[in-house]
Amino acid sequence: MYALHRLAALAIVATATIALPADARAAEAFDVWLKGVRTEALGRGIKPKTLDDAFAGVKPIPRIIELDRKQPEFTLTFQQYLTRVVNDRRVRKGKKLLNTHAELLRKVSEKYRVQPRFIISLWGIETDYGRITGGFPVVASLATLAYDGRRSKFFRKEMMLALEIIDQGHISAKAMKGSWAGAMGQNQFMPSSFHAYAVDYDGDGNKDIWGTLPDVFASIANYLSRSGWKNDRTWGREAKLPADFPMKLSGKKIKKPLSEWSKLGVRRVDGSALPTRDIKASIALPARKKRSPAYIAYSNYNVILKWNRSDYFAVAVGTLADRIQSR
Repeated sequence: MYALHRLAALAIVATATIALPADARAAEAFDVWLKGVRTEALGRGIKPKTLDDAFAGVKPIPRIIELDRKQPEFTLTFQQYLTRVVNDRRVRKGKKLLNTHAELLRKVSEKYRVQPRFIISLWGIETDYGRITGGFPVVASLATLAYDGRRSKFFRKEMMLALEIIDQGHISAKAMKGSWAGAMGQNQFMPSSFHAYAVDYDGDGNKDIWGTLPDVFASIANYLSRSGWKNDRTWGREAKLPADFPMKLSGKKIKKPLSEWSKLGVRRVDGSALPTRDIKASIALPARKKRSPAYIAYSNYNVILKWNRSDYFAVAVGTLADRIQSR
């Protein structure tokens, strides 16, 4: 009987040993991994105090893995998306903010050669004019995704860049909040975009895309400008295609002067002729259907696609900019 009791007790202990250390082993493995990250960061010249602050209490966030693994399928049609993103409330607010910040936007526009309405439009679509910027701790989010392994190389690099942003004093580790994937601030820059395009426009020594509008606006404009923006033209316009339009001519790879598109029967959406200025353009069909809304897309359309590689997004930015500008 003693032997049976002893065996039963050992079985309970064994079960506990199997179940409990699983979490402990996972935590230990993450801690070991984080030490390696710390060593790499120190080698990049990041100060120990910065790392102490940034890594205090950091552990994998299960919700981020869920969001990364189970991103919902994009089920909205193009028209549903456009109606949702470019809604009347956002247009009204954009008009008001365009007027409120007119002087600042004029100065930023003159420096970076980007029209104010596009700066406001991107701001509005990315974070609803700074209202929704994300509440996840950026370092912990990036650490979770870097440790996870699915895209570890990309997110480890972004995490190092985020640590450098903190180390440079632009923001504290505690205040660095963003989306679950690490996009930050009122213009939702990844750390790599921050390093490439963020601007200290007000000259206070910090590139504050979280709370300083001059920096937010200038950073958006700088991104567009350095990506090839042309301020002597718009993004494009909705168009009407002839019934026999060859679908093989649609897409950003096919560029023709407006005069050639006119000869092929392409018109403005109201049926009037295309502009006479002979710049090159493509035909964008966001819904990928011949009878879906079609757009004459200029070079600035492709610049917007560098920000976000989605035709839905690019058309929404252009449409909101046009509606903000209209009376």
